[in-house]
Amino acid sequence: MSEDAGAATAHEHAALAGDIRRWAGELGLQALGFATVDLSPHDTHFRDWLAAGHHGEMDYMARHGEARWRPELLLPGTVSVIAARMDYWPAQAAEANAVLADSERGYVARYALGRDYHKVFRNRLAELAERIRAVRPDAALRPFVDSAPVLERGLAQKAGLGWIGKNTLLIHPRAGSWFFLGEIYTDIPLPADPPFDTTHCGSCSACLDVCPTQAFTGPWQLDARRCISYLTIELQGSIPEEMRAAIGNRVFGCDDCQLVCPWNRFAQPSRERDFVPRHRLDDTALVDLFSWNEEEFAARAAGSPLYRLGHARWLRNIAVALGNGPPTDAALEALAARLEHPAELVREHARWAWEQLQERRKNASR
Repeated sequence: MSEDAGAATAHEHAALAGDIRRWAGELGLQALGFATVDLSPHDTHFRDWLAAGHHGEMDYMARHGEARWRPELLLPGTVSVIAARMDYWPAQAAEANAVLADSERGYVARYALGRDYHKVFRNRLAELAERIRAVRPDAALRPFVDSAPVLERGLAQKAGLGWIGKNTLLIHPRAGSWFFLGEIYTDIPLPADPPFDTTHCGSCSACLDVCPTQAFTGPWQLDARRCISYLTIELQGSIPEEMRAAIGNRVFGCDDCQLVCPWNRFAQPSRERDFVPRHRLDDTALVDLFSWNEEEFAARAAGSPLYRLGHARWLRNIAVALGNGPPTDAALEALAARLEHPAELVREHARWAWEQLQERRKNASR
């Protein structure tokens, strides 16, 4: 290729990058950047995390490990990654700290209050890929939203979308961390953005200190086996008894390390209607959530991140939360009604919770 042809091609790629940014904004994405496929040193950090066993039962993390730092294994010929951000902080949700402070209400992580972000965000990225394909029909393009082995935070950092905070989440100084990340792998050599090489956590340790289960072994070090999001979402079986009290009233995920992050005061409420809370999941009594039968759960969780739990694990989580709350007649009656549930997982946790409340009531009467 001649020098003039190479310059012309580089100019075309730069122009296409500008179009992609514009299209992303039109599709409701809040930020977008471009990165190369070199994932060092993020790959080393991930491998060390796996070696320490901090992924727990998430065997898929190790099974597809190499593909996370070698994008060409997911899309042959990949030379560039389009990294995107979509905000989700729900403006209409009940005040998060108020719900956490009320042990009779169930707390659902803010990202899971509306529709399933996998579908919402991935559809936008798929449409963005189609717009690119319309002008580059020969291009290879593949979008991802937490749906394949991708080191999304490492790629987002390399694309200039923020730094990885001490709580291991991506943080942007003007947007905080209440957002989803997604990517499009492509064989188009788009001009890479400068990586976000500075961190702005300073001496702050609020996120590490607030963790109810002390899941952080140090800055940038998360033992997922102790994380409430892992315990209430990823863990398939029984929640270890020694971890149950610390879960409090969190029935799906945990936001504590984000709620205390000073940078989240700059987060903007999402304008995305799909992320508006559904079925009052932002502000509902535990006994009401625990009363959902299997059909009600299927109907109300359809199209939501909650659906992946299944009814039995949903009840497992709520039973633990009830066991951490006050020994009201309503809570005891709700738990008693589940003591003969067909699933042993539900029976075990309902029995534990019922015994906790009975003991608490007995102690209160002395």
